[in-house]
Amino acid sequence: MSSPNIDIARTYFQAVQTGDMAALGELLDEAIVWHQPGANQFSGEHKGRDAVFQMLGGMMETSRGTFAIDKIHTLMANDDLVAASIHFSGRRDDASMSMDGIDLLRITGGKITEMWLFSGDPAAEDAFWG
Repeated sequence: MSSPNIDIARTYFQAVQTGDMAALGELLDEAIVWHQPGANQFSGEHKGRDAVFQMLGGMMETSRGTFAIDKIHTLMANDDLVAASIHFSGRRDDASMSMDGIDLLRITGGKITEMWLFSGDPAAEDAFWG
């Protein structure tokens, strides 16, 4: 089943997977609030599109460009929320991670206004990101 918010989420994940930063910038609300899980250098609440781009850039730098969402298993919508069951991975030096996760997107007025991420193995993700 498709809905406008699922279509926006699908476009978001395609932009992330292809590195289309222009499309990503169009999808993220200027005042987005991003909740990054864990206890690592990227964890916490990031407010604003620029802060989110800075965090994502740091992740790509730390992972030497290998951090990726490998698979989007399922997209499910409930009003202004879209839950995505995903798989993500990354490698750097002798470290690697590969796990399932859930991304929860709040979409308002055609823009992603808030994002919560959940990791299948928070300790492994924290160890990877440092």
